Amino acid sequence: MKISEVVKQLSLDVLSGSENIGAEVTGGYTSDLLSDVMGNIKDGQIWITMQTHKNVLAVAMLREASAVIIVNGNKPDADMLEKAIKEGFPVLATNERAFEISGKLYAIIQ
Repeated sequence: MKISEVVKQLSLDVLSGSENIGAEVTGGYTSDLLSDVMGNIKDGQIWITMQTHKNVLAVAMLREASAVIIVNGNKPDADMLEKAIKEGFPVLATNERAFEISGKLYAIIQ
């Protein structure tokens, strides 16, 4: 499934990286601990988090996540968004809680 399909089916806001939402999604990973994500996320997965600082983007790019979904109506910090736009990395947002969007993502990917 492509990121663009996930965006459409889950009604996500695309905050950056719209030019790269044709990439494939291999699954999802939900966590707010950077060290947990560093050790466990797999290439191509979408990372679901409430974190909004630029280190999220650094970890996501290092671990080759396909996108980041920021939950609870949070928006990325200005420096994170600026870097995501520069790198063309998809940062997505939703007002839903991590639990809700994780379940919905699981349901459409499986």
